[in-house]
Amino acid sequence: MSRSLNKVMLIGNLGADPEVRSTNNGSRVANLSLATSRQWSGQGGEKQEKTEWHRVILWNNKGAQLADLAEKYMKKGDRIYVEGRIEYRTWEDREKQTRYVTEVIAREVILLSSRGGGEGAGEFARAKAAAKVAPEGKPESLDAFPEALDEEDDDLPF
Repeated sequence: MSRSLNKVMLIGNLGADPEVRSTNNGSRVANLSLATSRQWSGQGGEKQEKTEWHRVILWNNKGAQLADLAEKYMKKGDRIYVEGRIEYRTWEDREKQTRYVTEVIAREVILLSSRGGGEGAGEFARAKAAAKVAPEGKPESLDAFPEALDEEDDDLPF
């Protein structure tokens, strides 16, 4: 049997406040718009930058109340870490046009920044640790990617 892997990890900034809603069956879901940027020097030495926008979906399920945490603790401009899987969906709109969307379905979200003295990040981390426990029974931590937290992106537009 062959194995496969569909895993994505992103660190970026929210381009808007989370959009949280309830589905017809009562589930809660949050939609995030997450920006990631990369920079490089062009052939003439000029600085180049490209920003990619990612649609991230957070569900409340199996004790991990990610949509509720997003609604309570996240806002435009916040820097977050997201881990999850990529899904591609198609549908037909009212004009009978086929539409396509690429989404990241999150299974882990960590708030990396907060405003107002950092109080919100601590509350978020405690709530997240209570909601998500690794298979070994230990809460997951930032130890897996410490170098990602060292960079500062002060020139971001939000």
